[in-house]
Amino acid sequence: MTDPDSDSRSEDLDLPDDGSAPARDDGSTPSRAERFRVAAVRAAARARDLDQSPTLQRAVRRLRDVLPGDSHFGDPLSLGGGRHTEAAGRAIVGLTGDRPGVVRELGLGGVQLWQSVLERVGRGGGEHEVALVFTDLVDFSRWSLEAGDDEVLRVLRRVGEAWEPPMTERAGTVVKRLGDGLMVAFADPRAALDAVLEARRRLEELHVGGWSPRMRAGLHVGRPRRVGGDYLGVAVNVAARLGDAARADEILVSGEFLGRLDARTVSTRRRRRLNLKGVPDGLEVYAVEPARS
Repeated sequence: MTDPDSDSRSEDLDLPDDGSAPARDDGSTPSRAERFRVAAVRAAARARDLDQSPTLQRAVRRLRDVLPGDSHFGDPLSLGGGRHTEAAGRAIVGLTGDRPGVVRELGLGGVQLWQSVLERVGRGGGEHEVALVFTDLVDFSRWSLEAGDDEVLRVLRRVGEAWEPPMTERAGTVVKRLGDGLMVAFADPRAALDAVLEARRRLEELHVGGWSPRMRAGLHVGRPRRVGGDYLGVAVNVAARLGDAARADEILVSGEFLGRLDARTVSTRRRRRLNLKGVPDGLEVYAVEPARS
């Protein structure tokens, strides 16, 4: 039968250094519950000491540096996405309370390795070629100044319903929503272009609040670095700059992107007088439309 006072008494026990169960002041033998409590306290203290060991922490950090994948996985930039790996990383950081320790580093190292394996089999970004799409609404900022917040929100919801499904239905991943724009990543350039064409068609049918939203888009292919749920690198900058430079209803693509398409399926026009900052010299830019039957 459990001694009802055992817990309160065990809290005041002095723990001998030799690992034996402490004796009570009256010389009586501690109960089984007291001995278990003492053993648990000692084990927890030893675990904390090991977790906070500077030597072990340095060893685990060196191990993470040589493991495949992002050795910095666990910082805010790498945990911003919606994939399983980012969710697992956020859980580890939450459970360890942002406190450096061996357990935290081992957990993040395991997810780091898992993420690198997914990328190698084509389920991540990494070194794989990606077709990048940037879209936004022409003159949206000027219209929104007069429309008011409630109307702007209503329009953005209608726009999202019009242009997001064509992207996701063709295996596009919406990387981020940029207010009146989207950044979407595709594995297949042809699917990316078809999605943009369908999104533009749906948007042309949309008339809300006396305003007809009009879309522009930029498309490029490259091998951007995937960090968390985002992509970083020159390829991203190129696609974004093409989107900024497009006119209403215009779809601009790079020469690299155009080279991935069947030339018989598109009609092209070279855009020459463009001053694009932050893109490689000699970038060729084309406005594309479906080929006329």
